Amino acid sequence: MRFVGALIVWVVIAVIAGAVFIWSGVYDVAADSPDWPITGRLIGDLREHSIRLRSADVKPPALNDPALVKQGAEHYAKMCVGCHLAPGLTDTGIRQGLNPRPPNLTRFAPDPSEAFWIIKHGIKMTAMPAWGATHDDQTIWAMVAYLQRQPHMSAAEFHSLSANTTVMEDHGMAPASAATAPAPAATAPAPASSAR
Repeated sequence: MRFVGALIVWVVIAVIAGAVFIWSGVYDVAADSPDWPITGRLIGDLREHSIRLRSADVKPPALNDPALVKQGAEHYAKMCVGCHLAPGLTDTGIRQGLNPRPPNLTRFAPDPSEAFWIIKHGIKMTAMPAWGATHDDQTIWAMVAYLQRQPHMSAAEFHSLSANTTVMEDHGMAPASAATAPAPAATAPAPASSAR
């Protein structure tokens, strides 16, 4: 009985301490202020496990149809380049101001099921929107199909696939020629479901 009483006291103390911490405003929510290492780690782990659980039952269709890849490239050029880059594009102004920094999707092919779930539902507190509100599943699968090819794609190939669209960059739109800049140096792949 003493254990239960002590446990209740500690829970009450923790709740009060948490409320004081929140009310105090001591935690800096500015996007240009780095997360505390423990905060970044906890939120990252929460995000990874949540996405893995929710995407486990998503079954990808065949993703190697060139028409599907082209459709995905066009949508990616319009909606994703500013945050996730494109072949030949090394950085954007929007990307520099985001915390957490979106993964560079030119460097790895994300797990198709996880990519579909993330594109459709978005991720809270990452600036990744839920594109399922405005795009059907077929269009989202097209973007996933494109993402499987992108890490092996040249800037010229991306430009060819997205030639009929305006490539998004920085705060608005930039000419598709932005996609012909030198390719970034390769780095180790990021986890498939990192903050997008």
